[in-house]
This record gives sequence, structure tokens and C-alpha cells, in this order.
Amino acid sequence: MNIRKTFLIILIFSLFQFFSSISFSLEPDEILKNQNLELRARNISKNIRCMVCQNQSIDESNAPLAKDLRILIRNQIKEGKKDSQIYMFLRERYGDFILLKPAVKLSTWALWFLPVVFLIIGIFILYYHNKKYKKI
Repeated sequence: MNIRKTFLIILIFSLFQFFSSISFSLEPDEILKNQNLELRARNISKNIRCMVCQNQSIDESNAPLAKDLRILIRNQIKEGKKDSQIYMFLRERYGDFILLKPAVKLSTWALWFLPVVFLIIGIFILYYHNKKYKKI
């Protein structure tokens, strides 16, 4: 089989998997009537980790806890709370783990900067290995 055909098949399959996995679990009874408030709720829900699934946002999860959190967020928006207040409430209740993108602070430095360190080390190893290989 031609390498181009193989690449094309893999690309098509990957794109299909990527776009088919985007399914939102929002139920009709959860949707706010005001579109601006609903948009805020959806944006917050996309940034909150499902504590049951752990690799999905609560916007994508079917878990009962995710539904409860989506409703909680919508209720707080109806009460007039700001996004930062809602995030703070969720962090106080569940810890920093609830955020899909945790804040950069002393306790999360390793999470944010170790990948960069490993990338630099990997580049150095590849450079050193290639330089050593050319001498032979």
C-alpha cells in the first residue's frame, strides 16, 4: 500500500475520532433561557473537571455529579455571581484539581514547567547523539 494512502487513511480516521468524540451532555432542562448567561455557564463548564471521569470537563460528562455541578453553576450565575466567584467557590469545595487548567503557583510549578525541561533535555540528547553518530 502506498505511504500516501496509508497517511490519508490515518488522517481521516483521526479526524473522524476527534470530531465524533465532541459530544455535550447538556440536558434540555439545564439550559438557561438567556443566551448570554448560558454562554457563560458553558464556558465555565468547559473549564471544570468532572470528578468522576477526571479526563473530561463537566460539559462533556454524563456523570450525575457533572450534571449537579452544571446546575450549581447555572444557579450561581442566576444569583448574579461573577465567573471568578464561581471558580473560587468550586476550588474551595473541591480543591485545585477541579480546574482543567490549574493556576501557575508554587505548588503547580512542576506541572507547568517540567514538560519544558524534559523537552530541552530531549533536544540536547538528540543533538549529542547525532553529533556522536556523525563522528563514527
